[in-house]
Amino acid sequence: MAYTRLSDANEINERYMDSILIKERLIDSVNADVKTTLLGETFDTPVLTPAFSHLGCFNGRANNGLVEYSLAAKECNALNFVGMMENDKFKEIVDTGAKTVRIVKPYKDNGKVRDQFAFAKEVGAFGIGMDIDHIFGTTGYDIVVGEEMTFQTEDMLRSYVETYGLPFVVKGVLSVEDAVKSAKVGAKAVIVSHHHGRLPYAVPPMMILHDIKAALAGTGVEIYVDCGIASGADVYKALALGADAVAVGRSMMPSLEKEGTPGVVKFIDDVTKELRFIMSSTGFSSIKDIDDSAIVI
Repeated sequence: MAYTRLSDANEINERYMDSILIKERLIDSVNADVKTTLLGETFDTPVLTPAFSHLGCFNGRANNGLVEYSLAAKECNALNFVGMMENDKFKEIVDTGAKTVRIVKPYKDNGKVRDQFAFAKEVGAFGIGMDIDHIFGTTGYDIVVGEEMTFQTEDMLRSYVETYGLPFVVKGVLSVEDAVKSAKVGAKAVIVSHHHGRLPYAVPPMMILHDIKAALAGTGVEIYVDCGIASGADVYKALALGADAVAVGRSMMPSLEKEGTPGVVKFIDDVTKELRFIMSSTGFSSIKDIDDSAIVI
């Protein structure tokens, strides 16, 4: 039988996540509290929505998918993220009332980057951020929906932080080096992610969490993680390995497409309930208490 090398980063990520096991610890345990504080605000769950871009309207419903899941984030009191879109569409997101971080692409037109950050601040975004893992494509700088991307330097990122005064999130961090640079420029959080496996053989985000957590110790920079998160158990493992919050993405899509806002509310609620159950079953009464003492790698 021929040997096939495993280069797909998503499969590598799934295998790693599934290899992490959980130890039960019941004596003296209590029912856990899943409230958490992120970027200075209290939320009812550490489950984040993903920074999706350009979703259309599903099943003939009036609102597009971005608005629908933002409404769900508002109802669940979850920190909301959205990605690439024009300013008028972002205003629709803010109008849902969800506390939303706008993640902007690294456009070659830096004026567009700055215009989108300025608009986000003007209309009441909770935070802003940059999607650094869309800088490169296989033929040079990436092109996303017809828009050319370009490099981002520490000075550029620092300028965004200092100019707009909102909590700044760097998305697409997959190394200690980028995590440390993000802290240096004044980011308030990083999203550890391989963007659904764009890089062949990319390290699983959960595998690098421990190192990033250690490197950012004492900086106050929060650590979020995504890629392949589909359950409360996945969220628990990520928190145990050093994340402060965890984003669901593609696993949320079937609920979003079929049922819209109620489907996403139920999905987030189900993930959060399983997280609470596992926390209670492993001796952790609050999100801030979770560590790696009840997992086996």
